Amino acid sequence: MPLDKDFLEILACPLCKAPFEYREKGGKEQLVCTECRRVYPIEEGIPILLPDSGVLEEG
Repeated sequence: MPLDKDFLEILACPLCKAPFEYREKGGKEQLVCTECRRVYPIEEGIPILLPDSGVLEEG
């Protein structure tokens, strides 16, 4: 289930402070930073925004 739009608007990348885009890929929910392109997982509806949990987007 996608994150609430209002909730998504208050979240920011822990590294560069840019906003996120919501994405589902391979059956997994993710937040993708619009600036640094780091991908953060969403586990059981909870965004995992620890700096070390983000990985650079492939491609």
